[in-house]
Amino acid sequence: MTSSPSNASARRARIMAVTSGKGGVGKTFVAANLAAALTRRGERVLVLDADLGLANLDVVLNLYPKITLHDVFTGKAELNDAILPAPGGFSVLLAGSGLVEYSRLTPEVRDQLLGIIDKLAPRFDRILLDTGAGISDVVLFAVSLADDVMVVATPEPTSLTDAYATIKVLATQQQRRMIKLAVNQISRGGEGRAIRAQLQQVVDRYVSNGTDTPVKLELVGEIPTDPSVREAVQRRQLLLESIPGCPAATAMGVIADKLAE
Repeated sequence: MTSSPSNASARRARIMAVTSGKGGVGKTFVAANLAAALTRRGERVLVLDADLGLANLDVVLNLYPKITLHDVFTGKAELNDAILPAPGGFSVLLAGSGLVEYSRLTPEVRDQLLGIIDKLAPRFDRILLDTGAGISDVVLFAVSLADDVMVVATPEPTSLTDAYATIKVLATQQQRRMIKLAVNQISRGGEGRAIRAQLQQVVDRYVSNGTDTPVKLELVGEIPTDPSVREAVQRRQLLLESIPGCPAATAMGVIADKLAE
């Protein structure tokens, strides 16, 4: 039985922004390995490097793109030519690094990003937007294009403070009521749950207080501190490809299972 045109046009990628309050928490590493884990579950996945000014997804994946998002934006290349196969079986759309013109949100950047998402959405099951860190207008606009948002944090006090600031902005400016949380570099089991509870308490008190629908943080996974991660990063390899049985890779699989539900 063939699907009707209306059903076919309704099929659209689930878009998730992977973001963080501060840099250095492993956000891009999580996004790339999560894409590999979702691909193993049979999903067609694309990771779009939405950190337009300080892109480093190419470094994590050891790719040397001849064509980037910048070339598509400026009309020097077609979108199809900028989509590359990545290790792990998913697709990537890489941004150029050090492009100061993308450090702030202009109407042109806004329109181009919107147009690209519209063209990509019917072709994949899931699109992960690897955003920049923090709450700049470029980051917040990228997040606004997503159905879901996952904040990556570590147990460090500065990371948690910045994660809370990000959650607060997403709740107040974008009216998000469900925010996913992945806690990276935990030193013991259950630490992620404790951190979620701690953040939830602060959110209940200062963000949800007085609103009709409270903001809920959903813990999608806790990733243990694992020497294999450093090894994979230094080798510029995906953890799920190089050391698939290690604790951090297993944790990535758990997050992918939860998202695939």
